Amino acid sequence: MKESRNIIKLLAEAIDEGRGAAFVTVISVDGSTPREAGAKMLVYADGSIEGTVGGGSIEALTIKQAVACIKAGQGGKFVFDLKPQGNTGMICMGRMEVYVDVYKNPFKVLILGGGHVGVKIAEACRLAGYPYTVADDRKEFANAERFPGAMDIINEFPHKAVAAARVDAETYAVIVTRGHALDRECLEAVMRTPAAYIGMIGSRDKVGEIFRLLGKKKLYPLKDPRVHSPVGLNLGGKAPGEIAVSVLAEIMAVHYKRDAASMRDLKKK
Repeated sequence: MKESRNIIKLLAEAIDEGRGAAFVTVISVDGSTPREAGAKMLVYADGSIEGTVGGGSIEALTIKQAVACIKAGQGGKFVFDLKPQGNTGMICMGRMEVYVDVYKNPFKVLILGGGHVGVKIAEACRLAGYPYTVADDRKEFANAERFPGAMDIINEFPHKAVAAARVDAETYAVIVTRGHALDRECLEAVMRTPAAYIGMIGSRDKVGEIFRLLGKKKLYPLKDPRVHSPVGLNLGGKAPGEIAVSVLAEIMAVHYKRDAASMRDLKKK
């Protein structure tokens, strides 16, 4: 019981942090098996675990299946045959059935910059239900009062902030700092991560100059499909709130692999 409570607590923490995780439960057993029905294990997206469903090859196969479920965003029921001729290589002579529950936020947003646009992007994230982290070295700009509900608030810039944010392939980064130099440093830092999307605010002239400077460091934003700058869809608005809507709309289009066409113009299938 204590083990189960600890796993549930860790699962809640993973959800709060926006980390992908799978909750594995042994739902039935038949014959000789290493664990009884009700045994639980928490599997993270990187394959690390808490708890156990028996160790050995059965656990290795369960972890592999759970990680695949996390990546797919969908759990399910899986049966493992523990006989010599079965699918586990074990000789317990039993059968184990497990259920994998996946807990995964659709994605997380990293807002680099706590100014007016950053605040509005955070508001849009809250409305859409997307977890977000904000980073700005100025505590008067990046704090809980200005960014209620933030998964994390990081008072660093820029490389330290990117490292602290634990950027992964489910991270959608938006660069809206207070100056060109910081924008460039943030872009350089995020391009060196596996982020799924990298948006940077700015005029075409500013963006072109930043791209030119990064080229001297062998970083080529124009050749990186993750980089969207100037950021956002062409919706026409220029106010901070309007920019935020266009940015989040672009993030959604990228994530869901859509072309952002009007629903009216979509053909019936």
